[in-house]
Amino acid sequence: MPVCYKCNQQWSWLQTLKKASFTLGDGIECPYCQEKQYISACSRKRNSVYSLITMFPFLIMIPLNLSLRTTFIFVIIIGLILMSINPFLIKLSNQEEPLF
Repeated sequence: MPVCYKCNQQWSWLQTLKKASFTLGDGIECPYCQEKQYISACSRKRNSVYSLITMFPFLIMIPLNLSLRTTFIFVIIIGLILMSINPFLIKLSNQEEPLF
């Protein structure tokens, strides 16, 4: 779970899911000290790879002769699994890091 650089409080799974997954913008406010935190560049790169993994069933749909309904079910299941694991993999930074 991520830890705030300012107050050293560890965020809960639910707080991390809410703040990191459903917040638009450049920073995330710490739920304890209200200091702005940033998702690290490494975590953002990892999240972009996970987005590609979610689309993997569409690549195997034709060779395995899967129906569109089955493919969408796989995409939803993979997406939910990755979304539930994501809070454990997020690292925070006290300043915004460039991706490249």
